This record gives sequence, structure tokens and C-alpha cells, in this order.
Amino acid sequence: MGFGIDMAKAKEIHKNKIREARTDKFNELDVEFTKALENGSDTTEIKNKKQALRDAPADSGIDSAANTDALKAQWKTDILGDSPYS
Repeated sequence: MGFGIDMAKAKEIHKNKIREARTDKFNELDVEFTKALENGSDTTEIKNKKQALRDAPADSGIDSAANTDALKAQWKTDILGDSPYS
């Protein structure tokens, strides 16, 4: 009898990896936001990016992932950058 993957634990690890990855992204966006405020520029896009980062760990695809491949596929490179699984 083999050992299976504890998907609940894997999902928590994945969410923690997302939280780690977004830390630098938040810092970068905070700088962009401050510069935009100083210049009187529109901050809507920056706000939307920050909200996407906040929402990333709660993505429904993470909870519905049935295996580790499906879970790894939930890494959003467009907002989080390079996947830690590559």
C-alpha cells in the first residue's frame, strides 16, 4: 500500500507560497502607488493589481484542485511571477 498526498496540506503550502511571492509584489506596487499619487496619475490599475494579490490565496481553483498537478496549475504567473514549481 502506497502513501498518498495530503491535498489539504498541499493546498495550505501552496497558499503560503502565494503569500510569500506576493510580499515583494506588494512593495513594488506601494512604490508605484506613491509615485502615481505624487504625479496626480490614475491609481485604478495599481489598486486592481493589489486586490488581485490579496485575492490570490482564496482562488477557488486552489480548493477544487484534485491533485498536485491541478494545484500547481493554479499559480497565476501574470500576478505572482514565476512559478516555484518550475
